[in-house]
Amino acid sequence: MAKLYIPLLCLLVCVPVHAQDVNSVAQNWNLHAQVTETVQGDPGFPALYSGTNSLNSEGEVQETFTSDLFFGARLWQGGEIHADGLLWQGYGLSHTEGIEAFPNGDAFKLGTTIPHFMFAHLFVRETIGLGGKQESVADSPLTLAGEQDVSRLTFTLGRFTPMDIFDHNIYAQDPHTQFMNWAMNTNLAWDFPSDSVGYTTGIAVELNQPRWTLRSGFFQVPFTKNGFTADDQVLMWPHEGSDGPFFRSWGTMAEFERRYDANAHPGALRFLAWLDEAHLISYREATLILEASGPGADPSAARAYRRKCGFGLNWEQELAKNVGVFSRLGWNNGQTEGWMYTDANWTASFGMSGNGAAWRRTNDSFGLAFVTSGASTSAQKYLEAGGTDIVDGDGKLTYGSEKVIEAFYNYQIWKTFHATLDYEFAANPAFNRDRGPVSVLGIRFHWQL
Repeated sequence: MAKLYIPLLCLLVCVPVHAQDVNSVAQNWNLHAQVTETVQGDPGFPALYSGTNSLNSEGEVQETFTSDLFFGARLWQGGEIHADGLLWQGYGLSHTEGIEAFPNGDAFKLGTTIPHFMFAHLFVRETIGLGGKQESVADSPLTLAGEQDVSRLTFTLGRFTPMDIFDHNIYAQDPHTQFMNWAMNTNLAWDFPSDSVGYTTGIAVELNQPRWTLRSGFFQVPFTKNGFTADDQVLMWPHEGSDGPFFRSWGTMAEFERRYDANAHPGALRFLAWLDEAHLISYREATLILEASGPGADPSAARAYRRKCGFGLNWEQELAKNVGVFSRLGWNNGQTEGWMYTDANWTASFGMSGNGAAWRRTNDSFGLAFVTSGASTSAQKYLEAGGTDIVDGDGKLTYGSEKVIEAFYNYQIWKTFHATLDYEFAANPAFNRDRGPVSVLGIRFHWQL
């Protein structure tokens, strides 16, 4: 796959794309792009047994490719429209199964051998200023540069990902430039509304004040587990997908963010609560079916429209000018299967990240982080009986909480071209002490405009 895209990458690096001057007071339009190629592999690891969703214990190498072209335009004062054409190809290790804190955040849960295309973002944003002091908005793939009131009300409507609005953390947010593991960049216990690539249709509302922000959102979820949504029938090629009943298949969330300074170093605390409803299997009912009929039995009789709720805490704190720490905590009620993201019922992460200013490499970055996650008692019994979920299910289970350590160094090769070396160590992959530990080595090439 790399042979197909390295020439394209070189072409994009060498050919400049012009947009309106980003220093203008009110940017009327912009154009951005990114290309990311990630190669990861593991040398194999000990395993007493393997099942349907197990990580391949014999070792493997896989790669993923993503490319985005972002376009934004100002519709009127306070109104913007943004579009993002996403091209992706490739697979995560073992088709993105076998580890809850998966090593590659660009490895979508339904990979592809041939390139697939979608409009990952297609939304309108309306910002209503409430008066008072103003602040500058930077030019970025999903924002237009300009000035806006600090006190403001913002509406976002269309196709995007909840991660564009919620659970932000400046030290652990972007798998293209920061940590590769998706658990470092997103709360692993939040089964956030999305198709299998991470996008869906919804609405979000934000009330921003000088020291705090309150956010809320409502999104559609796919009709099938780890599937595509109805808008994918129009906005994705090849076409597929469907939504569940509008009032029975949805996800909603609310987040409160409090910003502060500690000895002149900025920090933030974000509290997130969410509630999903979908056609979910009850772990308890499905376990009874599997225990009565055997691991290969169909547990779909345990499926009904049910709700799943949870909470998250997200913290970031600058320690020095170029170094900061972060943490995420998450929990959900753990009585039903995972539907869109992962199967973890609780999680805790802690890490640090910074840049290379101390050795005169300001545009380099590095990070070290740890995440642990686990399953509820009901989920453990389901897996012990031979059940499978989105990414776990080894046929049986000797339970232990999953633990992952990641370290990376992101090196600037050229102005907009970076290469990252990454190492991850996973103990008890998919909550199973009978498998692993496993070491994953990765290299990532990233270009952005």
